[in-house]
Amino acid sequence: MSPHQPTSRPAAGAPGVPWNRQRLRSNNEWLLLELLRTGGGSSRAQLARDTGLSKPTVSAALAELERAGLVREAGRLAPERGRTAVLYEVDPTAGYVLGVDIGRARLRVAVADLAGTVVARRDVANRGRSANAVADAVVEAAHEAIAEAGLTAPDIVHAVIGTPGVWDEQLRGVRYANSLPGWGRPGLFDRIGEGLGTGVSVANDANLAALGEYTLGAGRGSRMFAYLLVGTGLGLGVVKDGELLLGAHGALGEIGLVPLPGRADEPTATIEQEAAADAVVRTARDFGLDGDSAARQLTAKQVFERARSGEEAAVRAVEREAERLAYAVAVLSALLDPDLVVLGGGIGSSADLLLEPLEQALHRLAPMRPTLAPSLLGEEAVLLGAVSTALETARPVVFERRTAGLR
Repeated sequence: MSPHQPTSRPAAGAPGVPWNRQRLRSNNEWLLLELLRTGGGSSRAQLARDTGLSKPTVSAALAELERAGLVREAGRLAPERGRTAVLYEVDPTAGYVLGVDIGRARLRVAVADLAGTVVARRDVANRGRSANAVADAVVEAAHEAIAEAGLTAPDIVHAVIGTPGVWDEQLRGVRYANSLPGWGRPGLFDRIGEGLGTGVSVANDANLAALGEYTLGAGRGSRMFAYLLVGTGLGLGVVKDGELLLGAHGALGEIGLVPLPGRADEPTATIEQEAAADAVVRTARDFGLDGDSAARQLTAKQVFERARSGEEAAVRAVEREAERLAYAVAVLSALLDPDLVVLGGGIGSSADLLLEPLEQALHRLAPMRPTLAPSLLGEEAVLLGAVSTALETARPVVFERRTAGLR
């Protein structure tokens, strides 16, 4: 389920769900809670009008939700005529979630309340020299963020981890995470879950970025859009009518594994090998661009910065990168026919330099030409997508936990 939709629960009378008065009351409470979440503060009378429930039913349900710590008074409304009305709103402090973005260069962690407001975060360099070290660094950063928020581990209802690769439930690990050596080893995410002490879900980073961009960024309102994540690796997330497309084995979007055309006597390279950050640096060096005078090292970020200043070798490297990305966009356009392709990730943040040559190269390659746009969420896309996805699991869990003791 995509994060922009209200979370649903089985209704009384649905197949497999016996009808009873307690279930009916529970459904009424959930209905009111979701209306307050999606529509903001409201009065008893307005909630009765919006739901068709009687005012006594609404009052009783709100009283139970308030007792459970799920709603709270949000002020009072004084109309020109009639009585002053109490306004109610969802209490966002009833539970918290954790979003995690694991990349080769950075580890990002955010703690958010049930309204999706980030209350604490950590953004640290990924210095782990082994997969276990990276997993432990994630747990450490998460505990620091939780403590900064004034919370403890039990306050976290659910965590969602964004990572390169495809989650394999049988393996209990990820496949195709080429940018993180050793990351496919089974047990790593169980290690993180045990360290966090809460339920953990794992999702592909590009998919989470696509959900984040659809909910909060450039993808809003699009019927069919693709998010191209270009950084230390290359991934793709596709959202159609608000739903994430995953494929039969969860591997839809692994466009970086597609080989680029080349001569028969040359080794075959994939799009990821030729379009991700390391390839940008190699290309720039091939064109004669030297590293930083102090460290004698060159990064993709420096290549784009120097292209902005007009250095010819850097400009040529950016143009070559645009040509390689155009091939990726041509492939996905022929297969999926999106109306919009959003460019994101560390390299995607340089869309100001990439989009024009990318569009020109795409016109030479393919008749299908979707609208191209930069990400509005930037490097936050994966993290915000992880938070939104975690909330979809956490909200009904918090409701069930807090109302169970009132029955």
